[in-house]
Amino acid sequence: MTAPERVPPELPAALLDPRPVIGAGALLWMMAAVAAFTVPALQGWRPVTIAGLAVSIFGASLFLWQRSAARRGARGAQSGLGQGRQQ
Repeated sequence: MTAPERVPPELPAALLDPRPVIGAGALLWMMAAVAAFTVPALQGWRPVTIAGLAVSIFGASLFLWQRSAARRGARGAQSGLGQGRQQ
């Protein structure tokens, strides 16, 4: 006799929304960049914080582009990005 297949419960909508994580990451890089340019002891961090800020802006742009493509119904878009709250 086999046991019935266990199905995990669905995650809450708040855990499926990547926007808070993307925003928090960009905000943290912005704060690190401001600290690197205002605190003389953190002068060596400047290139790293600028690179981190650039990557976070690129990642957020890519996410927004993929989400708009998913909402449009483009064939090459990632799935699952068009769901959730409408802006």
